[in-house]
Amino acid sequence: MNKNFSETQKISDLKQALKDVVISDESVEKSAINRVIAEAYDAMKEKGYNPVNQIVGYIISGDPTYITSYKDARKKISRIEQDELLEEIVNYYINNNL
Repeated sequence: MNKNFSETQKISDLKQALKDVVISDESVEKSAINRVIAEAYDAMKEKGYNPVNQIVGYIISGDPTYITSYKDARKKISRIEQDELLEEIVNYYINNNL
């Protein structure tokens, strides 16, 4: 399989999983990682960024500049390993959609 197609498909799958995650539902108790994701999401949304694309870029590249420094979102999310972020997102998706 073409490597670029494979990477594109993985990014597409991750973007879809992130789109399906309801970040701002306050009635659901959130884990510490989920709270950080929600705070970063809200900060990026307030600054006019596309939070899904920014979070995907951060997880794939590890480059913290994908996350805004507004409201200390970058500092907060940088304390969590990318694999832990991805694990939280996948667990949330599976628990709420399967």
